[in-house]
Amino acid sequence: MEAPLLNLQNIHIYQDKHLILKDVSLQVNAGDLIYLIGKTGTGKSSFLKALYADLPISEGEAQIVGFDLKQIKDKDIPFLRRKLGIVFQDFKLLPDRTVGKNLEFVLKATGWKDENEIQSKIDEVLQKVGMHNQAHKMPHQLSGGEQQRVAIARALLNDPDLILADEPTGNLDPQTSVEVMEVLRNINKQGKAILMATHDYAIILKYPSKTLKIDESTVFEVVQKTV
Repeated sequence: MEAPLLNLQNIHIYQDKHLILKDVSLQVNAGDLIYLIGKTGTGKSSFLKALYADLPISEGEAQIVGFDLKQIKDKDIPFLRRKLGIVFQDFKLLPDRTVGKNLEFVLKATGWKDENEIQSKIDEVLQKVGMHNQAHKMPHQLSGGEQQRVAIARALLNDPDLILADEPTGNLDPQTSVEVMEVLRNINKQGKAILMATHDYAIILKYPSKTLKIDESTVFEVVQKTV
């Protein structure tokens, strides 16, 4: 049986020595789609930051894609992040270069050198998100939904098994949110696990899946109809 991509057992998450979440246990396996909900300020983003080693974890056990989050050294954090796909609410595209150059920048920063392989990979991920004819455009020439598709393409560059998405539809209108969610769902159907923080309950109702809620520093599973 395959090891879980994420295995948390009774962990605590801190920010500036302040306890954000306590006694969190969670297992994520290949192909899972899990929502993380909760009011603003309850710790959704902090939870994801802890998973890509931006916040410290104490107590319990915390393994993710082969790394021990409690023991990880600073020099190993870039290697962890190469094995994760991270999607942010505000896209985080470099405004001074085209879509293709945005993706090329990430590949070269993570050790890719062969120009033909780089171009082939860029074409592949843009095809997956329906943006294969947009590589020449600048970010400001794209709609919010198109920018988020590029951000998802960027998250796929190093073939991660687990994608962490922090409010990926938070800045989008309802129709565009559905279009972006369809992209994520298709990626999920290809075997990629997705852990997605969201306050978009319409999306959860339209695409029901396992849902976790953060409340009073704890994380617990909720039955779909109660979200």
